[in-house]
Amino acid sequence: MKLDFYQIDAFTDTLFGGNPAVVVPLKEWLPDALLLKITQENAVAETAFFIDKGEKIHLRWFTPEIEMDLCGHATLATVHALKTILNDPRTTFVFETLSGDLTVLVEGDYYFLNFPSRMPVPSALPENLKASLSIAPKKVLKSRDYVLIYEDEEAVKNIQIDRNLFDQINMETGGVIVTAPGKNSDFVSRFFTPQASILEDPVTGSAHCSLIPLWAERLGKNELYALQISERIGKLNCELRGDRVIISGQAKTYAIGTFWTE
Repeated sequence: MKLDFYQIDAFTDTLFGGNPAVVVPLKEWLPDALLLKITQENAVAETAFFIDKGEKIHLRWFTPEIEMDLCGHATLATVHALKTILNDPRTTFVFETLSGDLTVLVEGDYYFLNFPSRMPVPSALPENLKASLSIAPKKVLKSRDYVLIYEDEEAVKNIQIDRNLFDQINMETGGVIVTAPGKNSDFVSRFFTPQASILEDPVTGSAHCSLIPLWAERLGKNELYALQISERIGKLNCELRGDRVIISGQAKTYAIGTFWTE
């Protein structure tokens, strides 16, 4: 079977920035084991598979290890592929996902993701997580992910992870967000996933489901500009709207191709 694929850099206006995702359109669902093998072969943080059902598009996200319940950058990449490569005339896309129906609005070269808000709550810091961090956080919260708050951007930028200890954390589908007020943005963050082939995710849209309500409350404003300060840098415009968050950004196409499955 021959399948098309599109590799997209999401949450960036510059090629080789943001977070790369591979997008694969399907006519029918393949076995999950094969979807996982394809994702592993792609060797990026997330691969998005979709089937266009007309009014809605069925969308699924896989890391090289597991299927995810929510992924921002691969959703943005999917819409970018639909608009700029497949020439889809729609300006509003509705995706059927494990996290319910998700809507993405297209305005020019920006994509606006309407995702659920996940306000983190105070939590204890597991000892193995605490021991794995080169810098201790000022505050510990948790939603799907642990959210570790630091004093300033430099601490987030300089933090190092002892992977041997870090990989002992049992997170199932979650990860660890480190965050602080930004110097040239409202807040900054980085995102790490234990037991994953890719330790640091360059730009994590789903993490902002927790970061947006958190920083909206702390800063007293509902519209925010965020930077994920991995080596590739992610740029996200953020808005809190009640129990939803709007996460917007741009994308660049890196590669278009085909591959074969047996």
